[in-house]
Amino acid sequence: MAEYSYLVVYLPRGTSRDAARRILTDHAEYGNWELSRLRLYPDGSRKATLRRLIIRQARAQLTAPWSSGPWVR
Repeated sequence: MAEYSYLVVYLPRGTSRDAARRILTDHAEYGNWELSRLRLYPDGSRKATLRRLIIRQARAQLTAPWSSGPWVR
């Protein structure tokens, strides 16, 4: 299952629609965030929840090349 990290961005009610779009676009382009949820409140403020995938690299199992094979008894 995928793991995500989340970021909540609160945009006050005076923020224009174009400015909100610009802010969220910058987060998406430069921080690799994607929009998960956008909530518009009755007073005009917005709360955007952004998420991005957490990529974890599996640890490599280190073994000596002479410790396995048909010549080892």
